[in-house]
Amino acid sequence: MWLQRSFKSALNFYLHHKIINMSQITWGIIGCGNVTEKKSGPAFNKVPDSKLIAVMRRNSEKAADYASRHNVPKWYTDAQELIDDPEINSIYIATPPSSHMDYALAALRAGKNVYIEKPVTLNAHEAMTIAEAAKRSNGKVAIAHYRRAQPMFLYVKDLLDTGAIGDVRTVQIKMWQSLRPQLITQTADNWRINPALSGGGYFHDLSPHQLDLMLYFFGEPEYYNGRALNQSGYYGCDDNVSGQIIFKNKVVVNGSWSFNVSDAERIDQCHIVGSEGSISFPVFGHDVTVRIGTDEKNIHFAPLEHVQQPMIEKVVNYFKGQSGSPCSIDEGVVLMRVLDAFSQ
Repeated sequence: MWLQRSFKSALNFYLHHKIINMSQITWGIIGCGNVTEKKSGPAFNKVPDSKLIAVMRRNSEKAADYASRHNVPKWYTDAQELIDDPEINSIYIATPPSSHMDYALAALRAGKNVYIEKPVTLNAHEAMTIAEAAKRSNGKVAIAHYRRAQPMFLYVKDLLDTGAIGDVRTVQIKMWQSLRPQLITQTADNWRINPALSGGGYFHDLSPHQLDLMLYFFGEPEYYNGRALNQSGYYGCDDNVSGQIIFKNKVVVNGSWSFNVSDAERIDQCHIVGSEGSISFPVFGHDVTVRIGTDEKNIHFAPLEHVQQPMIEKVVNYFKGQSGSPCSIDEGVVLMRVLDAFSQ
């Protein structure tokens, strides 16, 4: 069995090498759970030059059901068999973070492209391992920090890049939720509060959206540090995290994540203050408020049917060799270093 798989991996690497300027990205999904039902899965067939070929889930009944409902030609219960499928040149890893590294390394050994859900790994060391493997592979890696491609956050970035609020001075992030956040898709096993599977608690699941936007907006960080603690004792992981980032351009970001407040105190806010005004928005919402002097403007953005579709389109173009990476594994390493520092 090992020899057979090694031969398949070598063959797939060769085939991938021969078609590096591929005209179509053909996908296999490892982990076709809730996140793929609406947010990402259907988008793979809606993006030009992209096709979903197969899905994998260890539960055969659920894998077959997903494939049937989404008109996917094939399904597997073994990830390596999906990776070895010669019709597939790109792998989307949508499992809990504990298995991201192993699946990514297996896909890269086979010469396949890899699109990895956030957080990219359990910690920075694992992310660095993927980054090193990518250098030795013919496959490309992109991270699913999909807010980078959404119209609302592109609008905010344009405001910042054009100096609409002057020089940015400080950013305040508040993400306060109850013990069972409404922002989270509830699952029977609630793996998000099992550090062995998620890397931490709800902070590790939600903060990558916010912190990656900070990296996207402001560039390379110079300093970052924070603290985490389990205040409530409601479950066996941290439920209160605070941290600070100072960027090389002297922008200062302070963040507070609390997952133990009452429903009345729930808040999702990012407030960017500049020398001439401010920009405020919820990372999980659809409205941006811009204040310049005494003038205030509110802009509403329509919800997207599939929140990852704009990012998947950028990833497809990157895998085809038509553009740069919309979010590289090296950027994923930096984010994981920040998460590690905040949750120490």
